[in-house]
Amino acid sequence: MEIPKTYEPRSAEERWYSHWMAKGYFHSEPDDREPFTVVIPPPNVTGVLHMGHMLNNTIQDVLVRKARMEGKNACWVPGTDHASIATEAKVVQKLREEGIKKSDLSRDEFLNHAFAWKEKYGGVILQQLKKLGASCDWERTAFTMDPEYSDSVVNIFIDLFQKGKIYRGVRMINWDPEASTALSDEEVIHKEVNSKLFHVRYKIAGTEDQWLTIATTRPETILGDSAICIHPDDPRYKHLHGKHAIVPIANRTVPIICDEYVEMEFGTGCLKVTPAHDVNDYELGKKYDLETIDIFHDNGIVNENGLHYAGMNRFDVRKEIAKELDDKGYLVKVEDHINKIGYSERTNCVIEPRLSLQWFVSMKELAQPALENVMNGNISFHPDKFKNTYRHWMENVKDWCISRQLWWGHRIPAFFYGNGPEDFVVARTMEEAIELAKAKSGNNALSAADLKQDEDVLDTWFSSWLWPISVFNGLTRPGNEEIKYYYPTNDLVTAPEIMFFWVARMIIAGYEYMGELPFKNVYYTGIVRDKLGRKMSKSLGNSPDPIELIEKYGADGVRLGMLLSSPAGNDLPFDSSQCEQGRNFTNKIWNAARLVKGWEVKPIEQPKASIKAIEWFSARFNQELENINELMNKFKISEALMAIYKLVWDDFCAWYLEMIKPGYEQPIDQATLDQTIVFFEKLLCLVQPFTPFVAEELWHLLRERQEGEDIIIAKWPIVEAFDPSVLKQFTLAEEVVTNIRNIRKKNNIANKVRIELFVKKNSEIDPSFDSVILKMGNLSLMEYTTENVANANSFMVQSNEYFIPFGDTIDVSAEKEKMEEELNYTKGFLKSVQGKLSNEKFVNGAPEQVLASERKKEADALQKIAILEEKLAGLN
Repeated sequence: MEIPKTYEPRSAEERWYSHWMAKGYFHSEPDDREPFTVVIPPPNVTGVLHMGHMLNNTIQDVLVRKARMEGKNACWVPGTDHASIATEAKVVQKLREEGIKKSDLSRDEFLNHAFAWKEKYGGVILQQLKKLGASCDWERTAFTMDPEYSDSVVNIFIDLFQKGKIYRGVRMINWDPEASTALSDEEVIHKEVNSKLFHVRYKIAGTEDQWLTIATTRPETILGDSAICIHPDDPRYKHLHGKHAIVPIANRTVPIICDEYVEMEFGTGCLKVTPAHDVNDYELGKKYDLETIDIFHDNGIVNENGLHYAGMNRFDVRKEIAKELDDKGYLVKVEDHINKIGYSERTNCVIEPRLSLQWFVSMKELAQPALENVMNGNISFHPDKFKNTYRHWMENVKDWCISRQLWWGHRIPAFFYGNGPEDFVVARTMEEAIELAKAKSGNNALSAADLKQDEDVLDTWFSSWLWPISVFNGLTRPGNEEIKYYYPTNDLVTAPEIMFFWVARMIIAGYEYMGELPFKNVYYTGIVRDKLGRKMSKSLGNSPDPIELIEKYGADGVRLGMLLSSPAGNDLPFDSSQCEQGRNFTNKIWNAARLVKGWEVKPIEQPKASIKAIEWFSARFNQELENINELMNKFKISEALMAIYKLVWDDFCAWYLEMIKPGYEQPIDQATLDQTIVFFEKLLCLVQPFTPFVAEELWHLLRERQEGEDIIIAKWPIVEAFDPSVLKQFTLAEEVVTNIRNIRKKNNIANKVRIELFVKKNSEIDPSFDSVILKMGNLSLMEYTTENVANANSFMVQSNEYFIPFGDTIDVSAEKEKMEEELNYTKGFLKSVQGKLSNEKFVNGAPEQVLASERKKEADALQKIAILEEKLAGLN
């Protein structure tokens, strides 16, 4: 079958992906094979493919495709996450563009709009993954708000509540004013920013002219101050114990309290205490029973407690209140200051610490099995360094705030029937809630009209932590055939920044609800960065469109480009030239196939060089296959790919094909061609997980295939026994050929000009690969001798000398000049070495291995000088 001149990625990709789908290769059902299960980190339903997705999903596809070739029942479950905050923001924006306010809609009306938006836009990213070649089981596509999945989320909430692991209480939480919702600690990104430190003085109550000065980065919160705190041992403020201060502008009198929490060395050693707006101040407020004054509305606008600043934005107030403090003589000075500020992971809004009534999961006890089973190696992290980060977080785990003030998401299954803090029940349905409320309250007259379900929804991560279980309905249908077969899953590929959001919580859920780990391995990818080291993002405009890259370089080229320089856990400095390198590789394979298929076969005797070439490449392939398997087992994906790349490019194309290639317009023997195609097919099997499209295309072009004989389900090669001595023999032959080529290049001898080679045996030589040297060196003669050859260019391999006699094409005087230059350099080198060895202080003080090294340098230099002088003598 003739192979076209150029590879056309687009047509191959569309044709083969459709074929694979039609054949059902991606779909899995439980059977008697070993399962290999991977669950996709569900991208936000709002999302489109970005470079991080490309890297993550390419790695998953490599693992899944290799497992499929190993005969395992590969099941890669795709799906999306409903992403409460991000999706609600998208829907609100869309409604605003249509002139509709969320506040004008009922909850059900809003949800109708949200589901309509999800149906229209929610599958974009999954369709884009198909362009990449992702071999997901699309029939199993899951969504975190599918009805049965939602049932499992509600069931887990109820179960944890009944176990006393979920509670409701007023706590200081992270508040996102833009999204008007609570956030967990993990959803806050702390960034170092340039701020101002305002030094403000407070008058001591009952005095004429006594003041103390505090330093704050948030002067707007002065209006919510409830106390001033000093260290009990600070000698500067001993006289203020038991006194009161007057809050500037607000003119409220507040107590001066003493607590060791205050750092005497920071700022002025005086701390303003605002319990409503700082988590540490809140703890002080509880300890000393201080008043809590909240000065902000949900959206970050100042409320009536902010006096004449009511209705203003919090950051505008900061500017205005600084002016007022200055005008009224309260502002002492302002300094530049660098501090860390918390930002919402979803909206990039500066968060507000805020007292709020929320739902929490008590994490300390739940986290223990998840900590133990990572630290003891039952669950492996790749790279292993992330275990320390994981351990630190798990040992200091905080309770998880799981309620969100949104409409899009899983509504909290709590129903309120009274005004008291405990007047609620947790139930699956309104009907069940009515019965529970009647029993709890003793009021049998309660009806649906008397109950109101909690308006809040659950944190998105409260559903995605069940992902490996709930995609197989393991909670709604415990012990079903699929959960028993596919769980636990095998490998999770994810980013380290969601280690706590998702990985840790999935492990917790796995041990709590399945009694075992959810996956055996966690492979952490790095962050894709641009050439300047910046994280790729839309806002910076430094992220290429993955689909455009695929259209330009082909999916295989992009996959290869992403993986060639992406070691686990290390960031990937990405440049489109890497995709070009990937495309060049696919072209290299393509052109190699065209070369092989273009040879004419005739019933001729198999050349000795071809016999040795086959013997060598068989050994080389199996040697490298062992290495590749080991690298893949250790999740060194990038290193495994580079090993395959070199095996194809260097060993097969640059050496093996040249060793067997017939002369111009000459035929090849059948045995050599047959074995070459077998080698080619084995190499295609190795590259298939990485470059599936070109591999499938060439698989069918190399020879006729029967129905269903596709490379996607071909067998991964098995390591066969090989003789290591063959590899050693070839290494020597390779060195000889390389030296011959260098001499040709140096003397401008064309490759088509045949030359003679004489070999002076100074030690035993294995002649096994002489036929290869003859062919690859294009030699007319290769002869062994015991004498030096006069008027010849020479080189050494090990201790043996090789001579190429000068012909008409070689400039003898130029060669003589080069030898004299090399001789002078070697004599100078010898002099410096002998200078060291004649230095008594050096000889007596140097370690033995250093002395041995210097003596070897001396001996090598003396031998080289002798050889060069002998050669020069032959030229005179």
